[in-house]
Amino acid sequence: MLIVAERINTSRKYISQAISSGNVMFIQDEAKAQDLAGADYIDVNAGTFVDEEAEKLKWVINAVQEVTDKPLCIDSPDPEVIKAMVPLAKKTPMINSITLEEERLEGILPVVAEHKAKVIALCQSEESMAETFEEKVTIAGKLVEKVTSAGIPLTDLYIDPLVYPLSTNPLSAVATLNAIKKIMELFPGVHTTCGLTNVSYGLPARKLVNRAFLVSAIAHGLDSAILDPTDRNLYSALQAALVVNGRDDY
Repeated sequence: MLIVAERINTSRKYISQAISSGNVMFIQDEAKAQDLAGADYIDVNAGTFVDEEAEKLKWVINAVQEVTDKPLCIDSPDPEVIKAMVPLAKKTPMINSITLEEERLEGILPVVAEHKAKVIALCQSEESMAETFEEKVTIAGKLVEKVTSAGIPLTDLYIDPLVYPLSTNPLSAVATLNAIKKIMELFPGVHTTCGLTNVSYGLPARKLVNRAFLVSAIAHGLDSAILDPTDRNLYSALQAALVVNGRDDY
């Protein structure tokens, strides 16, 4: 189970404040905590700075790489930012993310292929974000075709079928779980991942809902997740789910 640590993201107020003020110790403490908690990749995102994204993300990457050897997940929808950041990575990174939008495919896939990086692909097209089971599986198939046609191995592709808040769509989790299972069956070698905390947005007891969804997703074949590894209850549920599903050898 590949874990992408999500905490260094400027959508979080304290991360944004730390980057704005140049508080390198705060960012480094976040990186070290996630590393020690079991992260395989450290996600780095400075998307809320918009016009300053490249500058701020470079600062974050340099800060994080001073205190951890874990590879980075470089997180931006902007192909130009991705192109500028990938050469800064000391280890082969993961790139977060592509969609079926032509600008992102044409801008990011050549970078992924050149650097032999892993890539997260969202089930999203120019027209819509996949909501139903059928839409998720259809878009996943198109993403597989685009990525493999660019010379990228299927084993480097991590498909995120997208999960929407249960507070607005009570069947979103079911659609995503079924899509995970079908995608893994249809495309042997591909991986699935998800930003699981979306599922609980707007609900009470969010952490409990997150844990329940993660356990169910693992049972449906999920083999990667974007999450907070320092949440010990969540991480413990993940480990227990792997054991129960025969994916932990003692």
